[in-house]
Amino acid sequence: MHSIDYSGRTVLISGAGSGIGRGLARAFAEQGARLELLDRDAQGLAMVLDELEALTEVRGRCVDLGDDAAVLAFAAELTERCRHLDVLVNNAGIEKPTPLLDSAADANQRWQAQLDNNVVSMLRLTRAVLPLLGEGSSVINQSSIWGLSAVAGFSAYVASKHAVIGLTRSLAWELGAQRIRVNAVCPGWIATDAAMASLRSMAAASGRSEAAELQHILSAQAIAELLTPADLAGTFLFLGSSLAAAVTGQALVVSRGEMMH
Repeated sequence: MHSIDYSGRTVLISGAGSGIGRGLARAFAEQGARLELLDRDAQGLAMVLDELEALTEVRGRCVDLGDDAAVLAFAAELTERCRHLDVLVNNAGIEKPTPLLDSAADANQRWQAQLDNNVVSMLRLTRAVLPLLGEGSSVINQSSIWGLSAVAGFSAYVASKHAVIGLTRSLAWELGAQRIRVNAVCPGWIATDAAMASLRSMAAASGRSEAAELQHILSAQAIAELLTPADLAGTFLFLGSSLAAAVTGQALVVSRGEMMH
């Protein structure tokens, strides 16, 4: 069980209504953090709030991070009740196949939308809440092992996750003088709905069954087992804490050994 005391600290997590974000919200709640949770899925967010309200002080807001006005309105509301934000977890994102030979009329728009969703929205939220960040604050951006490698058929997602790492490193320099740390986490294959949808897409492209595709994926790992959102918790808790006071500008890989660098 992970144990880093977050009592009295405030953590903001985007994309908290499902998958990794939901798991991270529970992990921070179990360590006593006050939570501010964002998601554009009102139903998913409501379920997470119901789960966590017995554990800690938690608030949620349904926000489309692609909407400048909505993000600024949330930041203004947060500022009224919160003097300092200790940890910002930029987790929201989408993962969709974007094959090069896609001939649909909206293929380029869908490609661009994935970058906007996964990178520009991350910047938008960070900029909006920057006045609440200060000495000792930690920004943790969700990337992927595909942000350090690549795979066929997912060029928009791969490009976006490479961009997240570039953004992370640039912001680490930009905010270092204020002693704000900025890092990225690069998960490997994780048992979420989005990842399993990608697995099905890859199986269809390869001609393998889903079970065979999964076995192919796991064979590339030193520990042949899918990650769960809970498996990422320790890395995020560490990066958000004073234990990681000297860690900034890094892209930490959590992949059961699929990627070693």
